[in-house]
Amino acid sequence: MSTHSEVPETHVLAIASHVTSGYVGNTMATFCMQTLGCEVSAIHTVNYSNHVGYRQFKGRKSSPEEVSELWAGLKNARLDHFDMMLSGYCPSAALVEQVGKIARELKSRAYTKPGSFFWVLDPVMGDNGRIYVAEDTVPMYKSLLRDADLILPNQFEVELLSEIKIHDLSSMKQAIAKLHQTHRVPHVLITSIRLPSSESSTPTQAEEDLATTAKLSVIGSTATSDMNPRLFRITVPALAVFFSGTGDMFASLMVARLRQAAKAADLLDKASWRSPDDVTASDLPLAKAAEMVLASMHATLKDTAAHYEAAGKELQKNQQSELNEGNGDEASEEKETQRHLALTRAAEVRVVRNVQALVSPPDLDDFKAQALNVDADGNA
Repeated sequence: MSTHSEVPETHVLAIASHVTSGYVGNTMATFCMQTLGCEVSAIHTVNYSNHVGYRQFKGRKSSPEEVSELWAGLKNARLDHFDMMLSGYCPSAALVEQVGKIARELKSRAYTKPGSFFWVLDPVMGDNGRIYVAEDTVPMYKSLLRDADLILPNQFEVELLSEIKIHDLSSMKQAIAKLHQTHRVPHVLITSIRLPSSESSTPTQAEEDLATTAKLSVIGSTATSDMNPRLFRITVPALAVFFSGTGDMFASLMVARLRQAAKAADLLDKASWRSPDDVTASDLPLAKAAEMVLASMHATLKDTAAHYEAAGKELQKNQQSELNEGNGDEASEEKETQRHLALTRAAEVRVVRNVQALVSPPDLDDFKAQALNVDADGNA
């Protein structure tokens, strides 16, 4: 599974944010999915000049009525047949509700043809303990979980959705089990998890692990027929630069790679592309897809980090030159703004320059999924 020709013909409805410059939201997602051979129809939940990390931007949020009108236009033109839907950032609960209506309409049409429609829901609500959407968005997302086939929350969002605080592998398993059993979500893939990479999951060892290594985990599960978790983990190196748009990159690549893996496992005509119970966690299509996605992303982000570091050195060199010339104190606030804008621009993911890494993920052996068997004491 290494070329876009192996991704089945796929038409995706992508509903997320949009920026004129840079790569976040649908701008990122559309490029990634099209690169892997998917047809993409995009509806934007915001239209901004650039992402908000620049600290200045222009544009506006889309209203639920605008999204509904665009969906109606697609239906009127008979352009509303989709194999998959990817939904991301929505700035309000009302917009989340509208996106849910579209997904449910598409799912209801596919009711008599199991596997013919698959919804990937990225419940974008916050990160690192901070919510950056309206509070009423959380219960709205919860109300949609039962209709989603795959959800892609980060650790904080899992805690919001499951109402379980995650501090070790045992609590992680409880949270995923609740999403499977209470909310009936077939597939869960959690990003940006900071838990110990060793076999033990005690809090002390977790703290030591994070102090001495720079790694993140992705933990996923496809439920068995009785909705029990089948857990796997992929541990990846963390880079020392914050990149905007990585969640959108991960979600969009997962759309293509999961469909590819599901086809390879002969699951495209099965409800939610769920594997038989005898398939082990590390052999799940969800795990195989995540391996490819993380390999592609690591190569792309490593290149971006190098570009960012070079830009930082150049800025520092120019700043030192100005100080030597006696101009360093002039309009220091303006200079700091310009520095921030330049560094933020340098941190834009270099996805276009790394197409080859998307199509043919390098170093796949470094991103192998491992089955995660967690006992009652939280030990793996």
